[in-house]
Amino acid sequence: MKLYFFPHACSLAPHIVLRELALPFDLVLVDNQAKTTADGEDFLQINPKGYVAALKLDNGQVLTEASAILQYLADLKPAAGLAPANGSWERVRLQEWLNFIATEIHGGLAVFFNGAIQGEVKAAFQATLFKRFTVLVQTLERQDYLLGAQYSVADAYLFVVLRWAAFHAIDLDKWPALAAFQQRVGERPAVIAALAAENP
Repeated sequence: MKLYFFPHACSLAPHIVLRELALPFDLVLVDNQAKTTADGEDFLQINPKGYVAALKLDNGQVLTEASAILQYLADLKPAAGLAPANGSWERVRLQEWLNFIATEIHGGLAVFFNGAIQGEVKAAFQATLFKRFTVLVQTLERQDYLLGAQYSVADAYLFVVLRWAAFHAIDLDKWPALAAFQQRVGERPAVIAALAAENP
């Protein structure tokens, strides 16, 4: 498999999961501006959407969107427990969290990478984001991970996008449960290894 990535992007989440599962893969850096890869490919031919993450399978198929990639990877090694079994109520809960992270946290933080978002508009976006943080806090104050005691692919995804808060001068220490979650996940060997590989 090939994982197309850009440092600090949401592609870090499947990168972490690939390492959690000890699956063989190659990392391919994408130039976000030129839309080319480090090995000379036209990234738009790989993913016409033009953004990471993208996972090229050994059969040539390309899978995009972090939530889909994460579940696909988890299902390759179900015994690892990174996702509940397909068809179970717990799996639906995982999908609920993945959707919330993608739309409310990923989207809620990514908007601030647009320098045109300033003033009252920025404040309004922040207010909405902080309400979403409250939802996370209500869960993470009573349990270590989003699904309970068991770490899952949703936690890897949440960890990655919450890291973006620092780029926008949002101090997660204001939400101790989120800060503790970031520290807890950040200490996992697969997370440390993925970060080191993307930022040598």
